Parts: sequence; C-alpha cells; structure tokens
Amino acid sequence: MKQFSYALITVLMALGLYLPNHLHAEMSYFSVAQNGSIMYDAPSLKAGKIYVASQYLPVETIVDVEGWSKVRDSGGTLAWIEKKGLSDKRYVIVTVPVASVYQTPDANAVSLFQAERNVVMEWIDSDNPGWVKVRHQDGQTGYVKSIQVWGS
Repeated sequence: MKQFSYALITVLMALGLYLPNHLHAEMSYFSVAQNGSIMYDAPSLKAGKIYVASQYLPVETIVDVEGWSKVRDSGGTLAWIEKKGLSDKRYVIVTVPVASVYQTPDANAVSLFQAERNVVMEWIDSDNPGWVKVRHQDGQTGYVKSIQVWGS
C-alpha cells in the first residue's frame, strides 16, 4: 500500500495537483555526487529504474521525502534519487549546439573557448544578470550566456 501511495503522490505531483505542506522544498540546484547513480520512478530502492546518471549532472530538487529527493534534469525528466547521492557542488550543462565562453560577461569580450551541447561545467556564480561564471574541467574559467546553459 505504501508503494501505491508513493506512486500516486508522484503522479499527482508531476501533474502539479498534490503537494502536501510537509513535502514542500525550496527548489534549488545540486549535482549528482558519483558516476552510476540510479534515478528511480519513486522514492524506493525497489522502484523502477529510469536511468543511470553521471557524476556532476546538474539537477533541480523539486521535493524532499524521507532520505529521497525528487529532481528534474535539463531535459525535464523527473526522477527520484537518494539524498546521499546528491552533492551541494553546482554544475551547469550546455543546452545549445555550441556555447561560447568569454573572458568577461560581455558578448564583445575575448572568447576563451566553446563548449558543445551536454558539456558539464562547474557553476561559480550568477552575479552578472544574463551570465554565468563557469569553470571547464580543464581549468579554464569564463562567462557563458545564461540562456545557453541549464542549472543556474
């Protein structure tokens, strides 16, 4: 019966029809803590497995329930992950075919490098409206337009 309740709550929440007070969580961004993290269709190790996530994948938390977080990825997929599988370290993912990363938050600035769709970069800050300061895995740091990435 408990599994049915979780499944029903999950469906209703996905439709935006049900969100009891004790389930409210401030939506915020996290990343997947380790490679091979399993994403489930309900908050249970016995639930169906939706996909396996890579380390650093940025996710947005929607709901927290008893050691589990319901998250949304950049493609809009909703899934459950054990809270211990999340990291506070934030990352963004490129959502356009190619995003330019600039030396300063200005499209006329020097372009440092380009990142292709699905490249994940560490989020540093979003202090400049319309821009996100990022760090590529090779260590280069710069600014990318916020509309070209997800997770900020």
